[in-house]
Amino acid sequence: MKALIIGIIVIIAAVIACIPAGLGWWGEVVVFLRGFLPVLLVFIGLIALFMGVVDIKDRITASKNDEEARK
Repeated sequence: MKALIIGIIVIIAAVIACIPAGLGWWGEVVVFLRGFLPVLLVFIGLIALFMGVVDIKDRITASKNDEEARK
């Protein structure tokens, strides 16, 4: 229950920090997102690439195991 309350408080604080009537940090948030988004997309692409390679290796191993089981 404490984690839920703390989470709600942190979300409210973040929203207040971003609105113009609060701290007015929206401009800085947008600048951060513009800089961070390409880096995040590269990491997501690398993870997807590695997962694809592992999937191909698993399929090759599975087909070899099937062939051995048939013999």
